[in-house]
Amino acid sequence: MSETGLTSSTNTMGTTPGYMPGFGNDFETEALPGALPQGMNSPQKCAYGLYGEQLSGTAFTAPSHQNERTWCYRIRPSVKHVGRFEKIDVPYWKSAPHVLDDVISLGQYRWDPIPHAGEPLTWVTGMRTVTTAGSVYTQAGMASHVYLVTESMEDEYFFSADSELLVVPQEGRLRFCTELGVIDIEPKEIAILPRGLVYRVELPDGKPARGFVCENYGQKLDLPGRGPIGANCMANRRDFKTPIAAFEDRDAHSRVVIKWQGQFHETFIDHSPLDVVAWHGNYAPCKYDLRDYCPIGAILFDHPDPSIFTVLTAPSGVPGTANIDFVLFRERWMTMEDTFRPPWYHKNVMSELMGNIYGEYDAKPDGFAPGGISLHNMMLPHGPDKTAFDKATHSNLAPEKLDNTMSFMFETRYPMHLTEFAAKEAPLQDNYIDCWDSLEKNFDGTPEGNWKR
Repeated sequence: MSETGLTSSTNTMGTTPGYMPGFGNDFETEALPGALPQGMNSPQKCAYGLYGEQLSGTAFTAPSHQNERTWCYRIRPSVKHVGRFEKIDVPYWKSAPHVLDDVISLGQYRWDPIPHAGEPLTWVTGMRTVTTAGSVYTQAGMASHVYLVTESMEDEYFFSADSELLVVPQEGRLRFCTELGVIDIEPKEIAILPRGLVYRVELPDGKPARGFVCENYGQKLDLPGRGPIGANCMANRRDFKTPIAAFEDRDAHSRVVIKWQGQFHETFIDHSPLDVVAWHGNYAPCKYDLRDYCPIGAILFDHPDPSIFTVLTAPSGVPGTANIDFVLFRERWMTMEDTFRPPWYHKNVMSELMGNIYGEYDAKPDGFAPGGISLHNMMLPHGPDKTAFDKATHSNLAPEKLDNTMSFMFETRYPMHLTEFAAKEAPLQDNYIDCWDSLEKNFDGTPEGNWKR
């Protein structure tokens, strides 16, 4: 037995113990020798008395390059992992559409880090929805959350039938004990938890954890096309890590919570549902170290659109316009000549929610603390404040290292609507909109302008 209680293979399966490298690969892994059938999916009798079962992440008839499924060989079939359902209330976890008459979502917003409340909170009860977009019913759009976890789930499990979850830790480590293996993540890493995957969330260090979640209602997250960039840089497939098989054969009164169509239900069983002894397929959880992301940028003048920093994208029905983009702004060199180097002023058809993992963001040196969030909704102008503008306009443009910085953006084609928590309970900075008030008129009708140094 491991410290998680799950029994796993002694084969480390790659250069990172406990994980297999690659994104979207067809993996195969077994926690007991001979548990995985070879050459077929559904033998008449599975080894060890196991049950064969398929977990499908796409329709059976999805194109082969998009088709995702995993064959699981488990102690009990999943029909034994649920019973009669009862609705429960999870008041702070909201799903789209969630439009409130008394909340104004139109605006530029920023929040201080959401503090821990001082009450016991698990992965489910500690989820705090900030924005929703699109519709969970039509499987389009997303929600953004902050999680506040102070205690591990014990004999309790969760899965979402609505969504894939992208988890971005900011403080403290998490352990996801899933049907397909164990994932440990810490700040500067992310995890992807597929729709329908059953798991338990633990605090391996016993310390509170905080971070961000992008709940994806639409098509699965994928790596963006690199186009003329070619085969390398940005996020490389080999750096994503998928866990090896691990299972629990444990009898205990257990609670399973299911999110389905924005509603929450519970059911009770008499055993752990994490009982997959072997599996093969390409529908599985994974993690990625953001420090492995290799940024691309301009090396002479100007700088590309921020889409050049895309780590993951979930497509929509409009080519080139994402349901979700996950964009990373990390340490990098700035070398452009005669160029305004911070992100420029703009309005965008996409809605942008940013979070700060650590350090200082170059467009907003003040007020955007680690753990903080900002929202610039679709077609609302935004850009650097006066401090950032003056520094970028008048500084000596020598090569400069942007250091000690890591922030990200959840971007979507849909307008984001604030929840009541975001508008009335979270530490909203009422004066954020004022950060542009001190910008001055520099135009005086002469080519030199009225630049003040």
